[in-house]
Amino acid sequence: MKISVVSYLNSKPFIYGLEKLPPKDCELSLDIPSECARKLLSGEVEIGLVPVAVLKSMPQYHIISDYCIGAVGKVDSVKLYSEVPLEKIDEVLLDYQSRTSVALVKILAKELWKINPRWSPAQEGFETEISGTKAAVIIGDRTFSLPGPKDSSRGKYSYEYDLSEAWFTLTGLPFVFAVWASRTKPDPDFEQSFSAALKLGVQNIPTVVEINQPLYPQTDIHRYLTQSISYPLDTEKRKAIELFLEKLG
Repeated sequence: MKISVVSYLNSKPFIYGLEKLPPKDCELSLDIPSECARKLLSGEVEIGLVPVAVLKSMPQYHIISDYCIGAVGKVDSVKLYSEVPLEKIDEVLLDYQSRTSVALVKILAKELWKINPRWSPAQEGFETEISGTKAAVIIGDRTFSLPGPKDSSRGKYSYEYDLSEAWFTLTGLPFVFAVWASRTKPDPDFEQSFSAALKLGVQNIPTVVEINQPLYPQTDIHRYLTQSISYPLDTEKRKAIELFLEKLG
């Protein structure tokens, strides 16, 4: 069973669990979110931790396990960065590593912020192109090196907008960035062992922090994994998924 999992810090508990309690005959690959989506859509993997937006492209899918990459309010790692306020932004560079965040920022621009900028696909290294009225959506671990504007000693850009927090303002719901999905329904025994592995990882976040903190010296990853990221795929998050997919049209 080939499984693609996002390589970002927020997936480390899942990776830990799958490595410590691996389901029988499974093979893990670590990928950026857009690559997880591509692999699942093409059939290169049977299961993927995929951006929620990709579900619209699947004729049939199954969300497996009761875990996800979600947030209630601020997520702290999916942001719109700018040198000018929202109403003065003319162009937004869209992170090539993301699908869901790209779709989300367009919804927020239309329904919450009431702005209509030009949307431009971004290439590697685009983070350095933010200037003037050109903003950018940046996701994942790269945001950890871009501390917020309130931290005047380290802030890189004048304005930042947390997309999950903005979604909560718009809808009153949490946001789900990625879910575990499969093209066909897995065998019940496999699904049970898969869920047990994910649960083990989420229950051992302190160990995950101990292993990974040296790799993120400027970030309190315990706070990030326990307060910014919300792993249970509960009823409210399932409502949020339905609403988001509905807004995608």
